[in-house]
Amino acid sequence: MEIDFSLYNILIVEDSEVNLFMLKGILERESFRVFSALDEFAALETLEKERIDLILMDVMLGDSNGYDLTLRLKSMDPYQHIPVIFITHLRSPEDVVRGFDSGGVDYVAKPFNKMELLQRIKHQIRLIASNQTISRQTAELKEAILNRDRMYAILAHDLRSPISSLKMIFNILSVQAETAANGYSDMVNTGNDIAEQLFTVLDNLLKWTKSSLGMLSYIPQKLDLNELIQGVTETLLPTAKLKNIAIELDLQDGLEIFFDVDIMKSILRNLMMNAVKFSHNDSAITLNLHREQEWAVVEIIDTGIGMSPAVQEQLNKQIAREGAVTPMHDQGKGLGLWVVYHFIHTHGGKFFFESEENNGSRVGFKVKLVNDDLIA
Repeated sequence: MEIDFSLYNILIVEDSEVNLFMLKGILERESFRVFSALDEFAALETLEKERIDLILMDVMLGDSNGYDLTLRLKSMDPYQHIPVIFITHLRSPEDVVRGFDSGGVDYVAKPFNKMELLQRIKHQIRLIASNQTISRQTAELKEAILNRDRMYAILAHDLRSPISSLKMIFNILSVQAETAANGYSDMVNTGNDIAEQLFTVLDNLLKWTKSSLGMLSYIPQKLDLNELIQGVTETLLPTAKLKNIAIELDLQDGLEIFFDVDIMKSILRNLMMNAVKFSHNDSAITLNLHREQEWAVVEIIDTGIGMSPAVQEQLNKQIAREGAVTPMHDQGKGLGLWVVYHFIHTHGGKFFFESEENNGSRVGFKVKLVNDDLIA
């Protein structure tokens, strides 16, 4: 990597004017911009005024010493990143160790070899340049990822509305198709299923990106879980009908929670869609809602294909990485379950699942019941 040394500023802290003059001449011939200080006070004054990339530090500085000054600089946020190379007549092992202990990156004994000193300085400058490149590329990558996530959020938001309208149309058509003997019922239900799946994917994508960007608005309100479950289940009946799957509800009345209604609908829709997806034809899914002390408990039970122990272990690892979206590729478990886990966890709830391969799964969550005293 070709480096323009004229872009880097070096501060020489040396109490000998002769040594200062000599070092300054060596460095300026290599195009470095050089500043000098005869003591600690002058060094700190220069650091306040100029951007310094590297410090050449003498140990003996009159009433103070370079070790203590370096320790002081390393304790100050604006200067702690600046590499310090000691140049001194002190050459005992104890002095060298003390130099590194105080925060120095290199130690050169006087009298020094000019070419060796320049190579040590240039090595540190190359490290600085490399770190600057890495920092710049990291910032550019973060910005690219941020722009990507913003694009996802905009795309998902723009597609969610027409897909939602399409889903509503299919829901209406599916009800009418049941009463008409025109043979279109299966096609309408299939279209409804496709619209429902697309809506769920886009809804999950929108919530994921908005949550990652800190743009997701939470509007918690008092919700009747019984009514909400019945509403979500009704929209999924055409999808279940394609596989002749019965959805059985065992609900307890009067269980209210304090939750964002749109997010709770997404949670229920994801869990129910998964249950339908992994259930056998001509089977049944049971959704239970009951109270367990201060908790409202929702559990969805199916007798479908279940999960192997290996998949369950992977699922436990993936969903437990709070703040990280790591979709599973096995059997399609990924963003949907992340949405469920993330928002249940965010609202102080608990997500649970148990499964047996070829014998089905039990998946659900617990959320705190409304405390009227707190809500008021």
